Amino acid sequence: MTRESGAARQDIGYAKINLALHVRQRRADGYHELETLFVFAEDGDRLTAEPAETLSLTLSGPFAHELDGGANNLVLRAAEALRKAHGIEVGAALHLEKNLPVAAGLGGGSADAAATIRLLARLWNLGPDALRPDTLAAKLGADVPACITSQSCFGAGVGDQLTPIDGTALAGISILLVNPLRACPTGPVFKAWDGVDRGALRAEDWMQGRNDLEAPAIALVPAIAEVLAALRACPEARLARMSGSGATCFALFDTESACAQAAATLKADYPSWWVMPSRLR
Repeated sequence: MTRESGAARQDIGYAKINLALHVRQRRADGYHELETLFVFAEDGDRLTAEPAETLSLTLSGPFAHELDGGANNLVLRAAEALRKAHGIEVGAALHLEKNLPVAAGLGGGSADAAATIRLLARLWNLGPDALRPDTLAAKLGADVPACITSQSCFGAGVGDQLTPIDGTALAGISILLVNPLRACPTGPVFKAWDGVDRGALRAEDWMQGRNDLEAPAIALVPAIAEVLAALRACPEARLARMSGSGATCFALFDTESACAQAAATLKADYPSWWVMPSRLR
């Protein structure tokens, strides 16, 4: 949900979670064919925009210090691309509250780019074509198309071939996201994948699925294994798995109270970790 008042407009870069991620093959161009089930948490980064003559970006939040607020930031790149695509001559004063860890397997940069497109499409009174995930969004990154709608979907190809799924059964499920705050860059994790195709993923079988990047990510960042062990030890945790290329892991709970208790326990036991309870959209 977005909240808007006066001239300012707001949107959320919803945290992206891969409930399962099967890597099928390494392509000649260096990318990987995969199958994944994308879902989104209700929480994430927060983006605000106000009318302005030029484009600008300011940063705040617990992870703002890890970002470059210059022209290479995905928020400004998305804003500039949208402006050029629609011949917009005005700008916007953008502010990003960075609440999600960087390089965390949560699609943070892609989610922020998608939130920028949604936000500026309203600010500049653009039509629905501005939100088509197969056009401008795809040029900004493989995860951006999925993040435009931020609704449950099945991803194939490099994650850009999207098929919407009925997420009714998933909406409202309590989820606990935990990151050991160790850098886990996507490129080295994919490069460390052993190249073994362990089989296809069907969207309806995600509970029996897997994340094929868990093993290479753990080899690079051993703390991920500690996070997974801690989540699996939480009472009433239905499933614990790594998201994306790591280092964030998640656990699903049947009740919000069980999720909240697990969050409180992990915050107390591992004060250096990032811990965020939320719900699936």
